[in-house]
Amino acid sequence: MTALETNARLGGIERFASAFGRVTVPPEDRALSPYTGLTRAHWAAVADDLLLSVARYRSPGGARIDLPGRPSQQGVRTDGLEGFARTFLLAAFRHVGEGGRAPYDHLSPYLDGLVAGTRTVGADDDESYPVIGDIGRHGQPHVEAASIALSMQLTRADTWDRLDAGAQDRLDGWLRQAIHREPSDNNWYLFPLTIASFLESVGRADEQTGYVIERGLSLIDGWYRGEGWYSDGAADAFDHYIGWALHLYPLLHARHRGDHALEEKLTQRLREFLGTYSHMFDRNGAPLYQGRSLTYRTATLAAVAMGEVFGATPLEHGQSRRIMSANLRFFFEHDATRDGVLTLGWFGEHAPTLQRYSGPGSPYWASKGFAALMLPAEHPLWTSTEAELPGDVRDHAHTIRPVSWLIQTTASDGLARVHNHGSDHVKLFREPDAGAPDPLYARFAYSTRTGPTALHNASDNDIQVRYRDVWSVRRKIHAVTGGADWVASWHAPRFPLYAPFDASDPADGGPVLPSVRIESLTAVHGRVEVRAFRLRNVPPRLPVRLSGWAVAGDAPEDFTTHVDGAEATIHVETPDGRLTSQLLGVHGLGEATCAGAPYGTAFGRWSVMPEVRGLASGRVYVALASLTADPAPAPLAELAAVEVDGSAVAIDWLDDGTRLVLDLRQMPW
Repeated sequence: MTALETNARLGGIERFASAFGRVTVPPEDRALSPYTGLTRAHWAAVADDLLLSVARYRSPGGARIDLPGRPSQQGVRTDGLEGFARTFLLAAFRHVGEGGRAPYDHLSPYLDGLVAGTRTVGADDDESYPVIGDIGRHGQPHVEAASIALSMQLTRADTWDRLDAGAQDRLDGWLRQAIHREPSDNNWYLFPLTIASFLESVGRADEQTGYVIERGLSLIDGWYRGEGWYSDGAADAFDHYIGWALHLYPLLHARHRGDHALEEKLTQRLREFLGTYSHMFDRNGAPLYQGRSLTYRTATLAAVAMGEVFGATPLEHGQSRRIMSANLRFFFEHDATRDGVLTLGWFGEHAPTLQRYSGPGSPYWASKGFAALMLPAEHPLWTSTEAELPGDVRDHAHTIRPVSWLIQTTASDGLARVHNHGSDHVKLFREPDAGAPDPLYARFAYSTRTGPTALHNASDNDIQVRYRDVWSVRRKIHAVTGGADWVASWHAPRFPLYAPFDASDPADGGPVLPSVRIESLTAVHGRVEVRAFRLRNVPPRLPVRLSGWAVAGDAPEDFTTHVDGAEATIHVETPDGRLTSQLLGVHGLGEATCAGAPYGTAFGRWSVMPEVRGLASGRVYVALASLTADPAPAPLAELAAVEVDGSAVAIDWLDDGTRLVLDLRQMPW
């Protein structure tokens, strides 16, 4: 192995094995898996341990799995259904991959639960499933009904076919509620599609099932943006739902229906998607921390697994397993479970990672990342030797034009970053361009080793102006253009007021500057970022703040900070090594400082970010930034030089002598 390849090897699996208490984790196999040590046997052991752990919380009749933790807005009855349905999917994957001979007979208790849960739907007892309502608090069972339908479709001979006619009719009646209700205007339209696909496959098709299938397929075609990428709905919502929903449900429907033309179209999209998505995993296995529902954790692997299941991936088998096994290790070495039960958070519990719909059973959408267990032990995914990834040996920069995301990875430390100039999750039909910002979408950059700071803390990776004592926020993002290693967008800064005393996010009122907008550009090279901005129609002398990467630790003493004029550097020592955030103001921004975020991030209880400040004067503002795990990073001024001439920004990359010139005035704003 080269030095870089050796550096890419993860350490021993003792920390990983210590997360499991009900199943013995096999010893590592460094011959088959030189990078992670994990094999299919480890994946199977993790699945078994998760299923045995949650089985302790099964209701007497088996219809609910009531896990401990904070209830969701839907209430404990739906939360119990969620725990049942999402772990049922994991049991189904395990069952399929073992040809119906999986150990522990995980599947039978779920069959008993289906009978108990649908006997008296809507009754006030410990077993009965809730009625499936329209979108809102009573609509969550849509999601769980789809998991149940898919699990039965995958295991029909040992689930549906074992039910008597009365139980089948009752289950049909409960599932059918979902295909007559209004879903949310996003990936939720795939839940009735999945339910209808199942009903069709067991001979219970009708006019309504056909309608919801064609409706769902038509919608995803409308949401398809190119290069394998969908938006999660009609607006600009790009996040992990693309992989764990939009590339999953329709493909499984096509396979079960035997629709070869549809499967061919969808597999081509998946192959293209994985060509860029696969670069968004850290060498240590971490996925990009961006978007909602991140507590699903290993579900971020769903598209990688589906690529193998459908033979629709540009990756070698050993590369796919390398990504998957590193991801599995990453989460289970960072407190994903407590006493065998997945926690609500990222590194253990973390409230800002969650949404109102997150309940104790929610993390078990992580089951989708185990879809590759449907492939038998002799499949090349499991028998091929783990392989080198492109990021092991060279830096990578690539703009996904339909999404206006710029991917940046570095071979020296394995970090992956995405610069966001296109995903805002501002819904067309339900939300105006107003209200509080969403830290999971509003920031200019996200990475695999940092998370955004929480609402009511100083915001990381942001540019803001202050008007009438209110710092602006970024809501609707207007993608503009991009090149191989740069991307641009603009947004109209908003000034919402929201109540910090109860950490609420609703916003009402606030000052308005309707003529103001901020034009933004990010260019990257190696680990360096150039962030350039042009403020349009901003009143003179307003304060301007630009922030860099927020790094997290457990306590303030974990950090070392250094400020010198317009440059701020922060080092933090973490259990996974040293991380450094650098920021240097080079034009229009001259006062550097380090700002604390007391709520921390998903990666630590305390967080600090660099920032530089200036005053609005109509000029172009430029800064250099960097996030790196290199042990002794050089100052940014030694890596890039920037000259500003009017609206033109000339960047000299000092390591190879190349120059990039971008004129903000010439962009198609």
